[in-house]
Amino acid sequence: MIKNFFKLEVFSQAIKGGLVLFAALVLASCTSNLNSLPSAQFVPAEEGPGPQYVVGPLDGLQIFVWRNPELTTSVTVRPDGRFSVPLIDDMTATGRTPTQLARDIEKKLSEYIQSPIVTVIVSGFQGPFAQQVRVVGSATSPQAIPYRANMTLLDVMITVGGVTEFAAGNRATLARVEGGVQREYGLRIDDLIRDGKVSANVKINPGDVIIIPESFF
Repeated sequence: MIKNFFKLEVFSQAIKGGLVLFAALVLASCTSNLNSLPSAQFVPAEEGPGPQYVVGPLDGLQIFVWRNPELTTSVTVRPDGRFSVPLIDDMTATGRTPTQLARDIEKKLSEYIQSPIVTVIVSGFQGPFAQQVRVVGSATSPQAIPYRANMTLLDVMITVGGVTEFAAGNRATLARVEGGVQREYGLRIDDLIRDGKVSANVKINPGDVIIIPESFF
């Protein structure tokens, strides 16, 4: 009976091992079928400006009204994407660049004062989801990061503190909306931050979502 039990236990372990190996092969196959992104330089030869910044919820705004210090103020955009200042209630901020927002405020204030000149300065950047880079899964510090011009995968990994010891960095995926269609690309994070392979560094776009799974073994 003991011998039969031993054989059964060995058989059971073999099945479990086979299932784990099968799952790993399936995942590896799925990852290999993902599209790949072209490599990016660690430091661009010529750094140009990125897409214009769009105000998002929880952004801090400094609103300067020339020659009207009583109207000059600082405000935080509410979670609903609106804000209120003297003479203006519930103005929409999200989806507007700082310059566009300044013109909107001027239009509202022109009902009360003659030819207002407004400057909007953004502080405490958050940005809308469309301009954030979100990192989820087995990153050391998963979070949403405001997009910066010329950002690469290396910059993102530095910001989130790399990956955990259990992460399967080479099975990470990047979800990106292109032409209104969401596409997924394979990433090689382990090759980049553990092996220093320059070819694994790729350009990051506003709105990208990086998903880092855990390893099974």
